[in-house]
Amino acid sequence: MAELNSTKLNAESHLLLDQPLLRMPYELSRRNFKNAQRLIEHSTTSLTSTLSSTTKAASKTTDPTPTLDSLDAMISKMQGLKRKLSTLQEEEAKLHKAANARLQHLQDLHEVQSLVDVKYDEWSRVRLSRLLVDYLLREGYAGSAACLAQSKGIEDLVDVDAFVSCHKIERSLREGMNTALALDWCKEHGKELKKSGSMLEFELRLQQYIELVRQGHESGVSGMDGELARDGVSIGGGGGEVKLVEARAHAKKYLSGSGDFELLGRAAGLLAYRPWDEVEPYASLYSPTRWSHLATLFLTTHHTLYSLPPRPLLHIALSAGLSALKTPACHSAYTSSSANASSSTSTVCPICSTELNQLARNVPYAHHTKSIVENDPVVLPSGRIYGRERLRLFNEKVGTAKGWVRDPVAGKAEELWKESEVRRVFVL
Repeated sequence: MAELNSTKLNAESHLLLDQPLLRMPYELSRRNFKNAQRLIEHSTTSLTSTLSSTTKAASKTTDPTPTLDSLDAMISKMQGLKRKLSTLQEEEAKLHKAANARLQHLQDLHEVQSLVDVKYDEWSRVRLSRLLVDYLLREGYAGSAACLAQSKGIEDLVDVDAFVSCHKIERSLREGMNTALALDWCKEHGKELKKSGSMLEFELRLQQYIELVRQGHESGVSGMDGELARDGVSIGGGGGEVKLVEARAHAKKYLSGSGDFELLGRAAGLLAYRPWDEVEPYASLYSPTRWSHLATLFLTTHHTLYSLPPRPLLHIALSAGLSALKTPACHSAYTSSSANASSSTSTVCPICSTELNQLARNVPYAHHTKSIVENDPVVLPSGRIYGRERLRLFNEKVGTAKGWVRDPVAGKAEELWKESEVRRVFVL
């Protein structure tokens, strides 16, 4: 009975890592619906207004030409709306297909009753492939992730396109130093960002203000000294003032409503301090590292909006597994990399392996509330511990000579030890 309980599958605990699997297509489908709704509402308002004005104009003239032209324009708008809605419908069909595939993937796990079932091994391999694709996408290897997903046939179980769009915006901030794509994304998700209290759009507008002030100071110096600007073009003396006026107008429009008066004071101080003055806190605002800060802030906001964990799921699963298997003996000061008589490492322990030993060094030990020890435990000279009865049955099965014992892990290849060398183990 105890063995059956230990191999029984608890599907709910296995699905703790798979919550984003359904959350992402739901959020994408909701956004797709909002886009379609916005298009229909905008087109309806425009067409109703045009139709009303056309009707009034037709009643006052006998010339049908303006009316026909207006009708042609309305038909053209309707055809454009149809094309846009068709594109959104195709996207919605893909999302529904992905959602159905993911629901079936999760249902497959609920149909598995035991951890030793072959179907559980198959399901686990699919999940491992998903976790690897998720890791590659987060690290920016979209091409490798797409190839892996295609080779494993799990395109509907991963979100390649969503992560590609995300990293495109991130790179535009971190490398391109451009806020246009990020602001478009903020406009598209304006209601959700406002509801969550996100500061992303404000930070992007602040960066636009900083760049305007920077250009104003640099243009002013170039116009005053008759030197060339950074792009090799000489700017007149009035160019700097124009940029500073534009910066003030930008701040009044986008920054004044934030309520953060301390930050607004520092932003106003930029008008007096130039980028090369190196006076804090203004030098930090002028610093190019702010672009990395904006890129990181965008990723955090994006993942929060789509209920994605900040760390790759592979890291979470791997750290949990390493912690569950790790024991003090795995990193004992008396262990060695090769198996010998004085080594306490195990050749079957994943943590003791060369691949995972260093990776698990800083992982905490699992919290064990109960210890399971075989009856009458004994320790071999190799450092491995077995129950005396299990050790006896194994040696009888392999035909070990009376008075000698072999290690069950190594089998017949292991050297023989005398029974007098086997010591009892006492657990305190």
